[in-house]
Amino acid sequence: MEQRNWKIIKYVIVLSILFFVLFWIRTTIRNEFSRSLRENLFRLANSISTMEVDSISERFPDILVYKSTFEGEEYETRKGLKGLVKTLPDYSYGEEHAFYEEVYLSSNILRVDNKDYFVVFTPIVKDFEVAGILIQLHPASDSLKLLRTVDVMFLIFYGLFAIAFAIATFSIDPVTTYAIIVTFAVVLVFIVYPLYEAVRLTFMRTGTFTTSVWKTVLTEKGYLKAFANSVLLGSITATVSTIVGFLFAFLVTRTAIKGKKFISTLATLPVISPPFSLTLSIILLFGSNGLITKQFLKLNWDIYGLDGLVIAQTMGMFPIAYLTMVGVLEAIDSTLEEASMNLGASRWKVFTTVTLPLSLPGLLSSWLLVFTNSVADFANPLMLGGKFNVLSVTAYLEVTGMNRLDRGAALSLLLLLPTLTAFYLQRYVVNRKSYVTVTGKPSGRIVEIVSPGARRVLSVIAYVIIIFLVGLYSTIFMGCFVKNWGIDYTFTTANIVEALQRGKKALTDTTLLATVAMPIAGVFSMIVAFLFVRKKFPGKKLLQGLVLLPFSIPGTLVGISYVIAFNKPPLILVGTAAIIVINYVIRELPVGVEGGVATLKQIDPSIEEAAQNLGANPQTVFSTIILPLIRPAFISSLSYTFVRSMTAVSAVVFLISAKWYHITMQIYNFSENLRFGLASVLSSVLIIIILVVFGLLRLLVRKSEYLEKTIVQQ
Repeated sequence: MEQRNWKIIKYVIVLSILFFVLFWIRTTIRNEFSRSLRENLFRLANSISTMEVDSISERFPDILVYKSTFEGEEYETRKGLKGLVKTLPDYSYGEEHAFYEEVYLSSNILRVDNKDYFVVFTPIVKDFEVAGILIQLHPASDSLKLLRTVDVMFLIFYGLFAIAFAIATFSIDPVTTYAIIVTFAVVLVFIVYPLYEAVRLTFMRTGTFTTSVWKTVLTEKGYLKAFANSVLLGSITATVSTIVGFLFAFLVTRTAIKGKKFISTLATLPVISPPFSLTLSIILLFGSNGLITKQFLKLNWDIYGLDGLVIAQTMGMFPIAYLTMVGVLEAIDSTLEEASMNLGASRWKVFTTVTLPLSLPGLLSSWLLVFTNSVADFANPLMLGGKFNVLSVTAYLEVTGMNRLDRGAALSLLLLLPTLTAFYLQRYVVNRKSYVTVTGKPSGRIVEIVSPGARRVLSVIAYVIIIFLVGLYSTIFMGCFVKNWGIDYTFTTANIVEALQRGKKALTDTTLLATVAMPIAGVFSMIVAFLFVRKKFPGKKLLQGLVLLPFSIPGTLVGISYVIAFNKPPLILVGTAAIIVINYVIRELPVGVEGGVATLKQIDPSIEEAAQNLGANPQTVFSTIILPLIRPAFISSLSYTFVRSMTAVSAVVFLISAKWYHITMQIYNFSENLRFGLASVLSSVLIIIILVVFGLLRLLVRKSEYLEKTIVQQ
C-alpha cells in the first residue's frame, strides 16, 4: 500500500513539474510571437496610414479601413464598419492614442462577416498635425490559428506524457501496454480516419446529407453484376492460388526434391513484377494476335474474360499463399507424422489426418489474403476483363473516367462486405481447434511422407507451372532487346540506355522508399501478431478486423481517402515521402500479421512463460525467443512488403509527386505509349533489384539452428 501511495505521489509531482515547464515554454512562445506580430502590424499600419484610401484597397484588398477626419470626411471599405468598430470596449483608448500621434493595437478581436480581424488605430498626419484617424482591420485568422495550434500541441504533448508515464508507473507490463496503445493509434489515424473520410464522401458529396449515391449503387444491375463477378473471381482465384501455393511450399519444405532454391525463387517471381507487366506478357503470348495462339497454334481463343483473369491472377497471386505456407509448414513439428507412420498409418492417411489439419491456419490465411487481394485488384481486370466487369474496375473508372468520386468510393466500400465475411469465417474455423505443435525444441528432421511416385507427380505439376512462368518472363526479358514488340522484332540495345536514363529517378525513389518501409512493416506486423495471439485486451477483435481492412480496400479508394484525410491540418502529408511509406506499411500489414498469427499458433506459450519465470522481460522474450521462432513469417513479411512497395500501382498514383516518383508509374506510362521495350527494361531491373534484396535478407537474417531440419526418407 505504501509503495502504491509513493507511486501516486511521484506521478503527481512529475506531472506538476512538467506542467509548469511546458506552460512556461508555451507562454514564452506565445509572447515572442505576439511581440513579433505587434511589431509587424505597427510597421505595416504606419506605412498604410500615409497612403490614399483607394490605394489601400487596391494594394491590400484583405485589409478593411475606416477613415474619419476633423473636417467631417468619412470613408469605409465595408458598409457598417464604423458601427462595428465603435462596439470595441477600448475604442475611446484607440482614438485618444491616435490624437496624440500614437499607433494603438486593440486588445480585442473584431469579427466581421465571420472573419477575425486585428484593429489598429493610426493617426492621419497632414502638415505635421493630426488631421483625423484611420482605423485598420488586418486579417487575424492565420495568426490566431497558429496560437491555438501552440495551445493544442501543449495539451497533446502533456496528455500523451501523462498517459505514457501512468503506464510506466502503474502497469505490470508497460511494454505490452505501450504496444497496444500505439497499435490502436496507428489503426485509428491511418485506417479508420481515411476510411471515415471515404464514407463521409458517399453521403456528403454535395455538402448536404443524401443517400442517393447508395440507392444508385445498390439498385443498378450493372453494379450488382460487377459485385457478383468480383466475388466469383476472388473465390476461384483464392482457391486455385492456395492449392498451387501449398503445392510449392510442400515440395520445398516437406520433400527431398532437388533444386529447392530454384523452385522457391521461381515461386516468388510472379509477385515481384508490376501486375500489368505480367498481364501484358499473357496478352502478347495468348491474346487475339498472340505469339502462341495466333502465330504458332492458329487458335481464335479469347483470353479476355473470366478464364484469362483467373490465369493472370493465379500466376500473380499464388506467391502470397506460397510465402505464407512456407512459414507454416516449416514450423510443424514432424514427430507427429513420424509417430503416425511408425504406428502403421499410410502416407496418405498421415497427410490427411496430421499434416493437412495442422496446416489449416496457414491455408485459411492464404485463401483469405489471396481473396482480398483478388477482389481489390484492378490492374489485371482493367487489361484482361473484357466484358467481364468487376467492382474494382467499375469503381476505378467511376473515379478516373467519370469523376464521380462519391460512386467510386461507395463501390469500393461495397467490397468490404465479402472481405469481412471471409475474415470472420476464417477466424471461426481456426479458433475452434488448437494447432500447437512446437512445445520445446522441435525435431531436427522431417520424415518424408510422400512416396517417390507421388513426389514425381507433384514435381511434374510444379515444373509445368514453372515452365509457363519462364515463358511469361522470357517475354519481358526478350522485350528489352526488341525494337517494337508485335511490329518490329529487330534486335537493339538502345532500349536499355534510354530506359535507364529516363527511369533513373523513379528507380532511386522507389527503392529508397521501399527499403524504409520494409523493416517498419516487418517488425510492426510481428508485434501486432504477437498481441493478437498471446495477449488479451479490450477491443482485440475489433482491432483484428480493422488491421485486415487495408488489404480489402481498393488502392484507388486508399489513395483518394489518404489525399482527402492528409491534405489538411493536423497531418499535412500529401506530397511527402512519409505518406507513401505509411501507405506501404499499412497496405501490406495484413500479410505480415496473418503469417505471424498462423506461425505463433503453433508455438506453445510455455516457452515464453519459462523465460519470463527466469527473469526475462517482455522485450527480451520477444527478441530472443519469439522472433527467432517466427523467423519464416518475419522474412515473409519483410519480403512481401518490399515487393509490394516496389510494384505498387493503384494507391501510389494518387500519392506520388514531382519530388517522389514511382517506377511502376514509369513502366505503365511506357506501356500505355506502346514503348514496350522501355517498359521491359525497367521491369527487368525491378525484378533484379528485388531478387538481390531477397538474397540479402536470407544472408543477414540467419535461420535459427533449432528450426533447421533434415528430410529423411522412410
